[in-house]
Amino acid sequence: MPHSLLATIRFDPFLETFTWNNDLADGPPSPYFLLSYQFHRLVSASVAAQWPSAHLTFDKLKNVCDNIVCNVNGGCMRQPLKIRVILSPSGDLTASAVPIPPLRYDPTLPSLFSPDVISQVPLEPIWTIHIDTQPTSGTTSMKTTDRQPYDDARARAGMPPVGVPPHGVDAPGCPDDVILYNTSGAMTETSICNIAFYRRGKWVTPPLSVGCISGVLRQWLLENDRIYEAEENEFLLNTISDNDWVLVFNGVIGCRLGRVRIHD
Repeated sequence: MPHSLLATIRFDPFLETFTWNNDLADGPPSPYFLLSYQFHRLVSASVAAQWPSAHLTFDKLKNVCDNIVCNVNGGCMRQPLKIRVILSPSGDLTASAVPIPPLRYDPTLPSLFSPDVISQVPLEPIWTIHIDTQPTSGTTSMKTTDRQPYDDARARAGMPPVGVPPHGVDAPGCPDDVILYNTSGAMTETSICNIAFYRRGKWVTPPLSVGCISGVLRQWLLENDRIYEAEENEFLLNTISDNDWVLVFNGVIGCRLGRVRIHD
């Protein structure tokens, strides 16, 4: 049986303070992070997989999210949530949600940081990012419920699967995330985020052709000239150095700053 499509969506009333985060071009700000982008990605992926995407409408996706927010928060309270939406091959749409900490600032703000221009690093803590110890094959631009390749990379880095708390809060040497690379040695993404490296005075992200997920925040950052797409083989293993700056980003956490730590 094929895997279902997956979307992880942030609900956070703080997002309503940002005019760029609207569901419709002329609509008010939304408490859902880039929900229209999530919808269009689900439709595009289901069309590519030749699923009955006609069953999915934006209103249906928003209603599923609204219902789970009310159910989990008990009467539509304002607790921020991570919503996990699953679209099955038959077109069925289901959702679950868990509470998450609220945003403290614009989730796209770290993408404005220029390490060679700004001396004081904003928005700490800075993530520690390791490089995987072996290549990963078979990843695609579609986000699905098959997370095994990403969990395998996390295990090799000494990290638990996503959603499983670590055994020790201060486990020595445990990174915040791990970067995967394909069988050609090209960097793709982290276990939970798209990535961009700081090169030539700007943030540059691997192209989809290397096998990374077509993230919704990745698309927004590209459209708004916060990041730029690299050539296919620009980011190979031998081009990444210890302490390289890396921008990590997804549709739940927003953008975070990190430093690469090359480990033995």
